[in-house]
Amino acid sequence: MPKHSLDPNKWVDKYADYLFNYAIVRVNDREIANDLVSETFLAGLNSKDNFLGKASERTWLISILKRKVIDYYRRINSQKGKAEVRINYSDDENDGEWLEEQVADDFDRSAEDEMENEELRLAILECLDEINPKHAAIFKMKTIDGADTEAVCNEFKITPSNLWVIIHRARTALAACLEKKWL
Repeated sequence: MPKHSLDPNKWVDKYADYLFNYAIVRVNDREIANDLVSETFLAGLNSKDNFLGKASERTWLISILKRKVIDYYRRINSQKGKAEVRINYSDDENDGEWLEEQVADDFDRSAEDEMENEELRLAILECLDEINPKHAAIFKMKTIDGADTEAVCNEFKITPSNLWVIIHRARTALAACLEKKWL
């Protein structure tokens, strides 16, 4: 198989439309699709030394774009719990807007719920001590402490894609451990 080489100076002319069409079908938003294509070109430039030449330039750029699309959906899905409810109201005396974050009602807990939550918390902490230490530290920082992706990636010198793989592995290990210890 012949080796392919990269020519970043021609990427925009040769591949921008193709990459944009690929992205727009997947995200259905022109601005986001443009951003993803730009990020793809930037990532390609940053990792051009890793290009092995086993695939064509276009195939290589598409593989980068696929990861960008996946990262985009992971990013927006990680924000699902932050939804808000807005209701405009009008009564005899007032007009206005009511805003409520969709969070659990702290006053709707029984003593049994509190005890069960504490048992679960202790079981999770015990299981975190039993899994891969790096995975546990990353899981704690991202999931328990609520640190943003960029901060975690910078702290542990990993990519966002690697972060989500580690989080998945930590969750899987925790689930297996909790099944033994808590259920």
